[in-house]
Amino acid sequence: MTLEQLRIFVAVAEREHVTRAAAELNLTQSATSAAIAALEHRHAVKLFDRVGRRIVLTDAGRLFLTEARAILARAATGERVLSDLAGLKRGRLSLAASQTVGNYWLPRKLALFRTKHPGIETPLVIGNTETVAASIHDGLADIGFVEGEIDDPLLAQDTVAMDELAIVVAPGHPWAERKRVDPAEFVESPWVLREPGSGTRQALEAVLAAAGRSIADLDVLLELPANEAVRSAVDAGSAAALMSRLVVANALRSGLLAEVAADIPARRFVMLRHKERYVGRPAQAFRALLADEAA
Repeated sequence: MTLEQLRIFVAVAEREHVTRAAAELNLTQSATSAAIAALEHRHAVKLFDRVGRRIVLTDAGRLFLTEARAILARAATGERVLSDLAGLKRGRLSLAASQTVGNYWLPRKLALFRTKHPGIETPLVIGNTETVAASIHDGLADIGFVEGEIDDPLLAQDTVAMDELAIVVAPGHPWAERKRVDPAEFVESPWVLREPGSGTRQALEAVLAAAGRSIADLDVLLELPANEAVRSAVDAGSAAALMSRLVVANALRSGLLAEVAADIPARRFVMLRHKERYVGRPAQAFRALLADEAA
């Protein structure tokens, strides 16, 4: 069993498609299929079933996926240790971030970091708060950034910035002319929400809970998995949404959206790292850059 075979297996398992995995790994489809076949033949176990045009993991494949990811994470840690021996001239810093942080706050920080350390690769994966926390927990990324609350004792959490939230509506919405709306009155409007697991949704849930309400009390028009989709839906309809000011700043300035005054507390942007995993020099350097920026 080789690390290359494990990388191929994980790529195929995550995409449930041999051709897509091969393209992602810059391999031929035949080489990718051969690697999977070699694993199955050597250990006399079937890792995938073909269902229609898709392939899906068998029970054995699902169990093996957890171990394969752990082995690759450990190998990546070893590679980072060796990269550290060369200083910061070469290396890799894998990052994961939730949408608001990753699209609106983090890019400038990454640009500054790459200017100082052009030899350090900084791949970034964007998801919601839950998926980012899972990536750090499983060792798939070195550092994560989220705007939601994380309940995981293995993850160290450091506040790196504060984010202001706003209730926004289209100019024709009845709330657009209101001086203030109390959270208890949120049930009076349709809403467009982010998906479960997002930090923005968690913030709305907290505001509602403080007012003795819950998401179940709202008239939910849509649940969407991206900030831009939520903003477009609000702009086009009669619903309200809770969004970061970073996301809606331009729309508010141009008059495409109107802000509704409400008692919405600011939330934290939080940096996540695994307490028990090795912290390489690229990660240390990036954390130092953030500290200098905040000073």
